[in-house]
Amino acid sequence: MYVIAGATGHTGSVVASTLLAQGHKVRVIVRDEKKGAAWKDKGAEVALARLENAAELTAALRGADGVYALVPPDFAADDPLAAQTGVAEAWGKAVAAAKPRHVVYLSSIGAELDGGNGPILVAHRAEERLRATGVKVTALRAAYFMENWGGVVHPVRSDGVLPSMITPGRAVPMVATADIGRVAAELLVAGERAPALVELAGPREYSPEDVAAAFAGALDRKVDVVPVPAEGIEPALAQAGFKPKLAALFREMNGAFNAGKLHWSGTPRRGTVAIDEVVRQLVG
Repeated sequence: MYVIAGATGHTGSVVASTLLAQGHKVRVIVRDEKKGAAWKDKGAEVALARLENAAELTAALRGADGVYALVPPDFAADDPLAAQTGVAEAWGKAVAAAKPRHVVYLSSIGAELDGGNGPILVAHRAEERLRATGVKVTALRAAYFMENWGGVVHPVRSDGVLPSMITPGRAVPMVATADIGRVAAELLVAGERAPALVELAGPREYSPEDVAAAFAGALDRKVDVVPVPAEGIEPALAQAGFKPKLAALFREMNGAFNAGKLHWSGTPRRGTVAIDEVVRQLVG
């Protein structure tokens, strides 16, 4: 039995669908029974649990051979680090109590750092907490999600401009959530044979200009990169509705990308989904 968190999201849905298609038994974790109905129709078990509630999460993990774990972003929290660290703590308690054979945790590039990496600090804390349980853990450290560019579809479509907090000309690791879900499913099936660390990137690194070219091709119009300077990141995010502490974390993360502080510790696996394909999906 494989237990999948985030089944209504981008990566968890791919993990669950992939495993079901292969004939495996799957249990999805959802907060709302209505959201579990579609998964029941597909043949999955449904467990109702809040990821921040260790007792509910423990019950959802009982009898699992493998678990796909993640800590979702919390954009509504006044203190997102504290809120997400609470979820990481709940995962640690639940895994220690339920003792599944193997956990694949969706981590991030830069998770080896204990500071200076913005919201990625939560991934660092979650990796530490999960490894302390003594259960076999595979940290799937993914690159910058290509789907994050969905936040700029409106200005690209309406004005032909791509606001970018990544410095123009700098190519950074990016990956599609479809590749993350596919590799996570593969690691769950591998079980105890899976490595402790897998770093995952897309087919190649991409610069803001590459992303702009992908949008230009998808929309058949000229798209120009408009860099957002470091001092303008927090005001821009505040204008978009981000709370102060979250905006500060994103400024720190983008600064770390631009300074080259977020990089691989080894040679990453390469996904197959290119930025052009993701952008076509983003623009619909």
